[in-house]
Amino acid sequence: MRNRMALGEATVTRIVETQIQMRTSLFADTPAQAWADHSDLLEPHFWDRDAGLWRIAMQSWVVEVDGLVVVVDTGVGNDRERPHMPPLDHLSTDFLDAFTAAGFDPAAVDVVVNTHLHTDHVGWNTHLVDGQWVPTFPNARYVMPEPDYRFFGPGGEGENDGMRTVLADSVIPVTDQIRLWTDDLALSASLRLRPAAGHTPGSSVLWLDAGSPAVFVGDLTHCPIQIRRPDDACAFDVDPAAARGTRRRVFTEAARANAIVFPAHYPGHGGPVIVASGDGFDVDGWASIDTI
Repeated sequence: MRNRMALGEATVTRIVETQIQMRTSLFADTPAQAWADHSDLLEPHFWDRDAGLWRIAMQSWVVEVDGLVVVVDTGVGNDRERPHMPPLDHLSTDFLDAFTAAGFDPAAVDVVVNTHLHTDHVGWNTHLVDGQWVPTFPNARYVMPEPDYRFFGPGGEGENDGMRTVLADSVIPVTDQIRLWTDDLALSASLRLRPAAGHTPGSSVLWLDAGSPAVFVGDLTHCPIQIRRPDDACAFDVDPAAARGTRRRVFTEAARANAIVFPAHYPGHGGPVIVASGDGFDVDGWASIDTI
């Protein structure tokens, strides 16, 4: 399978962990008929019409640029207790085998970017060794948004039993390697993190421009129906109103730059090129990697 593409002087590689299906009712703002109305965009990769479910991929993006190897989001991880998210509870996948099969050594990763601190974006920060959670990428900086770290951490507004477990197995074990940030953060000449609050208080996007632009948007969008209907929120958004505004802003910036948008969870080709269309947006092409 072709899972790698060049973007100017950079290379982007997709590493797939797993795929699941979820209820379309998680998009409460999206009428049932809208899924059928946009079937040309959604079928077959993003929506199962017969089951009434939308498809979601758990995956990481690896960016090689400016002499760095950067992992963007780290999925769910194996062996986790996730009673608050049953499909992800005690997951067991061959993610690390896929990572090494793609030609990457976890010890050679320079930077891990967690676009936000939800359970399905920080899992492979660590892995289980002799009953202990240890860093999967032992020599990397783990770059995390400080607003999420405070929001989900002890005494934060988003603290709950589920997030305590997530932080305990996927964040606290890499404490010595964490770099917290709040405002724009340049990782290199070609990579810049920017705040994109709404899905979580610290949600962020990673802009890449090494001659051909792209933006890694985490959970700014969960499904392409939000491209044509950018005001439709997902149930996982902490602040739906802020997420709507951020989605429109980033989509507009991506359209103007002719940048590929790489969400964390799109199956298919993984990343669309977005163009403005009426009061919303549309897809004008896809990343040149194979579909899943």
